[in-house]
Amino acid sequence: MKNAVVLAFAWMLSTGLFSTPAEAAGDAQAGQKLFNRICGGCHQVGTSARGSFGPQLNAIFGRLAGSTTDYQYSSAMKSSGIVWTGETLAAYIEAPKEVVPGTRMIFWGLSDPQKIENLLAYLQTFQPQ
Repeated sequence: MKNAVVLAFAWMLSTGLFSTPAEAAGDAQAGQKLFNRICGGCHQVGTSARGSFGPQLNAIFGRLAGSTTDYQYSSAMKSSGIVWTGETLAAYIEAPKEVVPGTRMIFWGLSDPQKIENLLAYLQTFQPQ
């Protein structure tokens, strides 16, 4: 019986059942440079961030797509039903028009997994603690 309980507990820990949302495995500093270069023209993060050519990205993890009030989203984004997680954001950053057909985001995608991880690590720094 004890072995079963220990195994069940170990399984729950390994699957993340008791964990808080994990921080991205990338390099946040490299992600900041990349964000400033390829995302910052449309998106903002930080204390004074607001929607502009794209929505602000503070607290993006766990947020329903198309739900901030300071940006007018495409109907495709509003009706997508996506909740932004590391996985959904990575897929969207890689191929936006495949993940949300009809999105207005004008971005060709980023195919380098390490750069995507770096961006996610940077965006993670703007999550509420």
